[in-house]
Amino acid sequence: MRWRDRHEVRVVLLALAAGAPALIIALALLLLDDHSAKARWTLGAIAVVAWLGGAAALHARLTRSLHTVSALLAALREEDFSLRARVPEGDDDALAGVLREINGLADTLREQRLGAFEADALLRKVMEEIDVAVLAFDAQGILRLANHAATRLLGGASGLLGRDAASLGLAPCLEGDAPRTLLTVFPGGPGPWELRRGHFRQRGLPHTLVVLTDLRRALREEERQAWQRLVRVLGHEINNSLAPIQSIAEHLRELVGRPPAERAPDLDEDLVDGLEVITRRSAGLSRFLAAYARLARLPPPRFGPVDVSAWSARVAALERRVPVTVIPGPALTLQGDGDQLDQLLINLVRNAADAALLAGEGGVVITWRARAAALELTVIDEGPGLADTANLFVPFFTTKAEGTGIGLVLARQIAEAHGGALELVNRGDGERGCEARVRLGAARASGGSTRRPDPEVEDEAAQSAS
Repeated sequence: MRWRDRHEVRVVLLALAAGAPALIIALALLLLDDHSAKARWTLGAIAVVAWLGGAAALHARLTRSLHTVSALLAALREEDFSLRARVPEGDDDALAGVLREINGLADTLREQRLGAFEADALLRKVMEEIDVAVLAFDAQGILRLANHAATRLLGGASGLLGRDAASLGLAPCLEGDAPRTLLTVFPGGPGPWELRRGHFRQRGLPHTLVVLTDLRRALREEERQAWQRLVRVLGHEINNSLAPIQSIAEHLRELVGRPPAERAPDLDEDLVDGLEVITRRSAGLSRFLAAYARLARLPPPRFGPVDVSAWSARVAALERRVPVTVIPGPALTLQGDGDQLDQLLINLVRNAADAALLAGEGGVVITWRARAAALELTVIDEGPGLADTANLFVPFFTTKAEGTGIGLVLARQIAEAHGGALELVNRGDGERGCEARVRLGAARASGGSTRRPDPEVEDEAAQSAS
């Protein structure tokens, strides 16, 4: 940069130009007035020196101020927030205002930097302590970050950073859908793993964040709880049948073991009654075990078109104990297993009818609506409502005298096999009763029925709906 293009030089030249007319006039007056040569030279020299000295003082002050501001800004650029400018109290000129703002900016940046350091330290501490593998890959698939859990997952080897995903066996983690369950076997464990993936930018470059969660502990806990519930329910039901059978069998053995002279005259009648009780309880236990076997071997659904309107009307016609009203929704066709969907809806309608009968009045309503390319079908009853929802879907748990406790469990299992869900909730707005809501996907607009009623469904479904 040429010297005359510098900012401070331009300012000084502008000041010299501003003072030049006054200097020229002063020198002209000295020449025109009747002064001695010595006086003229002395006064002229004083005027020129004052003119140049003022410009030099202006240059020095301006340069010093600009250097101060430059040094402060350079310190901020170098992330040195300890440097401050001295600003006298009460000084309110433009330069003092600039210096105060720079000092305030330094304080703000210092606080932000301290907060960023603390947040970064917390994040690093959390990443190192959590039992979840966290890895970050750059756009070329090179591993750039791995916490302790990720290092253990990959066998605890050093030098992981800088290697590509393929060499680490992590290439599947960067492809496909996420989240999903990954069954890959790593040196740190066989899995299964829950894979989650996200994207972020660091220093302007794109990176992929991979999170792998070990599902073994959660699955083992779920399996243990499932076994506990199953053993508890099976033990309760089997004991309810075996206890009276054992008691009656011992009583009959005692009666038969008496001498003929001491036997009661109605012994044959007691024997018949006792054996009938044993027969009934044995049959009940057999039905219970058959219901369990039916629940355990539900086959995969065979998908086909099912018209929702015809499906609802067909199942509603099977229930004769209470009035069942179908409020039509939009004309929709489902992709599902017609027989299993019949079983699902029959169980829900029968439960709703049982609730209505328990209340002594009211009926059942079936309605549906389309929701985000899916079907939401609702079965509404006017019964007493749900007092306890904790055991609704516990297998074999029932409050009915002749129930098996698999109706709702089987219905939910069918809904989930079709990629849907089932929930039971009490009705709102002060209405009595509850609602069973079934959500099933793959619904589309339709014009009519695609499946004829199966007359054998009612007898088969009645055994598991209670």
